[in-house]
Amino acid sequence: MRAFPAWLTLPSWRDLEAGRLWHFFFAWVFVINGLVYVVYGLAGRHFWRDLIPSRDQWRGFFRTIWDHIRLRFPKGEEAARYNIIQKLAYLTIIVALIVMVMTGLSMSPGMNAGYPWLADIFGGRQGARTWHFISATAIVLFVLVHVIMVLVSGVWNNIRSMITGRYAIKQEPAE
Repeated sequence: MRAFPAWLTLPSWRDLEAGRLWHFFFAWVFVINGLVYVVYGLAGRHFWRDLIPSRDQWRGFFRTIWDHIRLRFPKGEEAARYNIIQKLAYLTIIVALIVMVMTGLSMSPGMNAGYPWLADIFGGRQGARTWHFISATAIVLFVLVHVIMVLVSGVWNNIRSMITGRYAIKQEPAE
């Protein structure tokens, strides 16, 4: 019995060697993409300007959580900026991605031969496997919640802003 249908997996047949090759291929795609993101984020000051919460945001932390629970999203100019929940989620995912890469490297026999201390950071190879699984689960949960929030808060405006960088702000009627 299979856990996932064949059409959903790479490879679609049971082959551990081919599965490891696909895993390593996508790991490199993932690492290169991450490096481009980091270079872009540091060069364009995206990290410091957009991802570090301000003091005012920390003061309104619980209000923001309560608004999200009630599915009340920011309006006007406030909708064009990340709120504290988004900033903390993105920062957490950046850490999870770094942990995923480091634990993946620490499980590699080649890396163990050259850098045996790397696996020790995570409590050995089994500890690295555990942290690798935890970080992968965090990333999957982030993607699921992210997609749900995009759907709930306005699909077309969010997709347009992801592709073009322009977020349409609805003007509130004057009272």
